[in-house]
Amino acid sequence: MELTQIVKTREGKRLDENRQRTAHWNRWGPYLSERAWGTVREDYSPNGTAWDYFPHDHARSRAYRWNEDGLGGICDRHQHICFAIALWNGRDPILKERLFGLTNSEGNHGEDVKEYYFYLDNTPTHAYMKYLYKYPQAAFPYAELVAENRRRDRTQPEYELLDTDVFAESRYFDVFIEYAKGSPEDILIEITIANRGPEDAPLDLLPTIWLRNTWSWDGTQSKPQLYQNDHVSEHACIELDDPYYGQRYLYCQPPDEFMFTENDTNFQRLYGAQNSSPYVKDGFHAYVVNGRQDAVNPTRRGTKAAARYRSRFLPGRARVSDCASPISSGLSTATRSPRTSIGY
Repeated sequence: MELTQIVKTREGKRLDENRQRTAHWNRWGPYLSERAWGTVREDYSPNGTAWDYFPHDHARSRAYRWNEDGLGGICDRHQHICFAIALWNGRDPILKERLFGLTNSEGNHGEDVKEYYFYLDNTPTHAYMKYLYKYPQAAFPYAELVAENRRRDRTQPEYELLDTDVFAESRYFDVFIEYAKGSPEDILIEITIANRGPEDAPLDLLPTIWLRNTWSWDGTQSKPQLYQNDHVSEHACIELDDPYYGQRYLYCQPPDEFMFTENDTNFQRLYGAQNSSPYVKDGFHAYVVNGRQDAVNPTRRGTKAAARYRSRFLPGRARVSDCASPISSGLSTATRSPRTSIGY
């Protein structure tokens, strides 16, 4: 298509509405990083050692100040409200919420992400987006990647995830995430998971919504809230009460359970200090991976929430789940079937 003809398409009309500010199509987009730990933006070290100041081991437990991260996620342009997925294959020592990589001192060729993820599609207004993450069914080789790359010098190639046997016999999941906007404030999220391996395999899927911690730093910001709402729709619903954006809703297929915690630093784990609340940022990790029942809030309130789906996937088969309007300003069409799509 010639560029001069784009204005006649639906995306061209959205771009024009965005330019004239009659509809804010770019308010929500793929602005959420897959990795915010170990970056300069979150560095408060006395000597500017960003990679060492905020390592991957701290990321699940320490609240970020300026940035957030997640797998295939989206957020608003101010990054108040964030949505992404978390995964657990039943074997990993860490709930998979973000990308893993090497810091500058750990890699023989500098810092590097050791994951496989792909941005498959996107429109300029982010009215449609598609993302793919490849998640191993075996335990993710965190220690092996660090140890072998530290051992190699600069004359040797990097030791990559494919160099391990974690993808042997295609034992991995393809996790597709698609976003389609019905309006600037109404987004359908469809998650498709395919087992590429030769045997059935378990997987926990946790579509997660949370609020960036803006309340802990100077005490001037009011604290937002997420809570389960059982009365607003026939579908499962998490309601958001945000001081900036007001009330929003996340609808989803009925999960095995909802989980709630706070997006607050776990001072006890990191520094041996007392937490102000028993519910902290890594509560979902403690609950899912370590089986700690007291790690999530039984009143189903907090600043971080997830719907948990526990499944076994047959080899060569895909399964679809959907979420509707994580950032909707009103009730959306929550009766869509998982395969319903919107033409763009």
